[in-house]
Amino acid sequence: MRVATTETILMLLIVAVPACLLIALAVMIIRALWKYIHSEPKQKQQAQEETVQTSLGEAIKENRQRCNLTQEQVAEKLSVSRQAVSKWENGTAEPSTANLLALAELFGVSIDTLLHAAQNP
Repeated sequence: MRVATTETILMLLIVAVPACLLIALAVMIIRALWKYIHSEPKQKQQAQEETVQTSLGEAIKENRQRCNLTQEQVAEKLSVSRQAVSKWENGTAEPSTANLLALAELFGVSIDTLLHAAQNP
């Protein structure tokens, strides 16, 4: 009788463990899909923000080139690193308000001109 009980337990384990794993996998897949479906608006918003950052960077780069300045020269005049100017231009970082004011003054344009270019690429 004890052997039958052990065999029964083993058979249950052999069937139950894979079933539980399949259920857990299905739950994880459903959760991942749910999260993906509800994250789409955030992805669109991030894409729009990246467009604005890139456009601001493009406005900075265009004005720098129009003034015949290198990134190094702009960095020196604003007392920042050349890498900071590069990040502004490629959209991975944004200049602070003080640096934005300094850029507009350096390029001889208004801040509105730089920001308007960022809003209307």
